[in-house]
Amino acid sequence: MNMLSEQIVGGFANPVFDAQATFRAVMDAMARPGTIQPANAGTLPPQPLSSVAAAVALTLCDHDTPLWLDPPLMQPPAVAKWLGFHSGAPLVDNPTDAHFALVSDPASLIALENFAQGTQEYPDRSTTLILQVASLSTGDNLLLEGPGIERTRLIAPSPLPRHFVEQWKQNRARFPRGVDLILAAPDGIACLPRTTRIRTVGT
Repeated sequence: MNMLSEQIVGGFANPVFDAQATFRAVMDAMARPGTIQPANAGTLPPQPLSSVAAAVALTLCDHDTPLWLDPPLMQPPAVAKWLGFHSGAPLVDNPTDAHFALVSDPASLIALENFAQGTQEYPDRSTTLILQVASLSTGDNLLLEGPGIERTRLIAPSPLPRHFVEQWKQNRARFPRGVDLILAAPDGIACLPRTTRIRTVGT
């Protein structure tokens, strides 16, 4: 496949329907943190971008939403060109300028505090991170509490950023500022909004 066709092919087969379905999955996952919402992505992006993470990015990003890519996604030119063709989102080098961040290697991610945190007056001016994870059930068990969770909920995503639970405590302490996470796995989508309390099981 030549570079031009790699940029053009692999988007949503039915852009309106597929984007609506993915948007509903993200919104349901954000409203009920830690639940896994099915995602029939149907995208074929260039590697190392995954199909589900690509579907979330195409659904949420457009020409008004600056997008930051982690180093593994920036290395192959095809990824940035594919995202540009299908979403129109402008790429930014500075994570504090990003409305969305697309991350293919969460284990090597820079600290969450380096992304836009919003302000007290405009907390929505923060970065939403789309983390491409291998699984939502094979990592360390995380116990979730907070809005949208009746009592507690368990989730075990892998991989996650280094010192994730401690970073998340600091993120939540900045409320109403702070970042939100969308976890994109092969088996579905889960979300961790900044209002969610997270601790490891047994702590």
